[in-house]
Amino acid sequence: MPTVALPGRSSRPAGVLCALFDQDGQAHVILTRRSSRLRSHTHQVSFPGGRLELGESALSAALRETEEEVGLDPSGVEVMGRLTQMRTALNPAPITPFVGALASRPTLRPNPAEVERAFTIPLVELTGSEVYRQELWTFPDGVERPLEFFELIGDTVWGATARMLTELLDLVLA
Repeated sequence: MPTVALPGRSSRPAGVLCALFDQDGQAHVILTRRSSRLRSHTHQVSFPGGRLELGESALSAALRETEEEVGLDPSGVEVMGRLTQMRTALNPAPITPFVGALASRPTLRPNPAEVERAFTIPLVELTGSEVYRQELWTFPDGVERPLEFFELIGDTVWGATARMLTELLDLVLA
């Protein structure tokens, strides 16, 4: 059972976009692997998005950052709603995930300063027993909490992104 450390903390809220599109009758979602050039969460799989600028809403930040990170035009996103706002051990400020629908498969253009890789995955692939697992971790406050993981080919999704994916799957596949 791993113990979570708190190396550095951020206090700026963030917004992320869970962008969905249909391809061959299956819902797909866009994910990114963060660049090694970033200050935190390097090489981790996440939804596109980022911290709010002064006076910016979480939705505006999610759409702006998604455009900056993967080249997705905000005008092509139909915002369907949002998932549960959450916090992480590294970022006590809220992260607000928005769900958006795209008319078709987008052309992703990853910004190498922020994104090492942008990719899509069918939601149904995330439901396999060989893909999903949960572990019990001890956090700095001494409390054990479950942590979720999705094992993709070449990547592991965990932490806040895995929690968001779990909620998204519960909503979309219910």
